[in-house]
Amino acid sequence: MVPIFGGRRWTAFSTGILIIPCVWLGFAVQDTSTPYSVFIIISLLCGFAGANFASSMANISFFFPKQKQGGALGLNGGLGNMGVSVMQLVAPLVVSLSIFAVFGSQGVKQPDGTELYLANASWIWVPFLAIFTIAAWFGMNDLATSKASIKEQLPVLKRGHLWIMSLLYLATFGSFIGFSAGFAMLSKTQFPDVQILQYAFFGPFIGALARSAGGALSDRLGGTRVTLVNFILMAIFSGLLFLTLPTDGQGGSFMAFFAVFLALFLTAGLGSGSTFQMISVIFRKLTMDRVKAEGGSDERAMREAATDTARRWVSSLRLARLVASLSRKRLVARWH
Repeated sequence: MVPIFGGRRWTAFSTGILIIPCVWLGFAVQDTSTPYSVFIIISLLCGFAGANFASSMANISFFFPKQKQGGALGLNGGLGNMGVSVMQLVAPLVVSLSIFAVFGSQGVKQPDGTELYLANASWIWVPFLAIFTIAAWFGMNDLATSKASIKEQLPVLKRGHLWIMSLLYLATFGSFIGFSAGFAMLSKTQFPDVQILQYAFFGPFIGALARSAGGALSDRLGGTRVTLVNFILMAIFSGLLFLTLPTDGQGGSFMAFFAVFLALFLTAGLGSGSTFQMISVIFRKLTMDRVKAEGGSDERAMREAATDTARRWVSSLRLARLVASLSRKRLVARWH
């Protein structure tokens, strides 16, 4: 949507619209008669968060040269992924406070006499969303060079590189969001005596930081090299994870399990940053090769690479994000 509406307009809209599901969810979780279909609708509206993240990644690609895009995209992506760990840290804290009682937040009595205000877990983000919406509208810019219709973006679907990069991104970012959902669930079933809420924050936090490092590292060493080594490490740590689990309720080590999972979060974050860097580099080279094959000068090739590549990159990013998001929904559904 960035090439159609502009980065400023779309970012402001996709941020502000999130206020609706946040407010709605706060009321829904307080009513035990709320049907499951309502939560489905709310989750679909929350999908604008994914659109917001994708649009921010696409938008900043117009502001940085090739040699700095890995670091810039990695930093932006890392901060975006940080939301997972921040949510896991903040939500358990705010649900114990009656800070939104004046707006209708009702506490639920617990066996120990305390009250939980479940609505706070979603309402706490409303004022921040309002502030960020205003900041995006007045503080961002719409670039004329980033404009492109849907028809102009469709040809990228014919490129084999797009589908390959989507699969690579699925294996890295898809793993990150899968680990974020699965770590606590697997810990609860395999190590029921552990208070997992004390540990759930660390994995996504490390993965988010690693994504920023993965982009910067790819700018220096090359995205292909970093991604290849990263996948080898992911395979090794995935195998080691099975050795840390108990067998028939016996054995196993939670600390070893936790350490290996942190390593998996680390590699998933590094890989997310390196694959993003690869996307921008690959499509820039394809554009420059095409212009030179048509007899264009080096100056024209570089100029078109700066604009055409970013437009194609937006389409690539959209498909990659879609594949990863669908993978996450399927994984969470299987866990439940």
